[in-house]
Amino acid sequence: MDAARGSESAAMKSRTTVERTSDRELVVTRTVNGPARLVFEAWTRPELFKQWWVPKSLGMVLRSCEMDVRVGGGYRLVFGHDASSAAEFFGRYLEVVPNSRLVWTNDEAGANGSVTTVTFEEKDGKTRLVVHERYPSKDALDAGAGAADAMGETFDQLDELLTKISVSSK
Repeated sequence: MDAARGSESAAMKSRTTVERTSDRELVVTRTVNGPARLVFEAWTRPELFKQWWVPKSLGMVLRSCEMDVRVGGGYRLVFGHDASSAAEFFGRYLEVVPNSRLVWTNDEAGANGSVTTVTFEEKDGKTRLVVHERYPSKDALDAGAGAADAMGETFDQLDELLTKISVSSK
């Protein structure tokens, strides 16, 4: 039984796909172990988001996470390696459909900022996430696309969190 779980876990980790669908668009897809309701909460509740969003291998922490998840509301994330370094990411929510869809701007890049859309599609207790980023130009996509390389690890961490909160929500 444990061997079967191990191979299932390995299969889960290999499901993150990153694809450039045009000169201005990047799509990341992953199915995670949890119902859309819990996955949406992990994306919209700061205390949960802080536990999975930053890939541990980068050696950074999410120092601050403010989220006003409503149409017109904003978010601000502050990352850093240590007390002397900080990077801020911020924007506003354009669309919020509970358990189904989030759309936000990435305003820290100014005119080169992307618009991110995340959809949550539940089937058999698992949720297919599709993260679609649309950039204003090919150059902006080229400059910002490196973050997608870490999404596999980020989604692995989301799966770990979902396992914890699924158990505690029963």
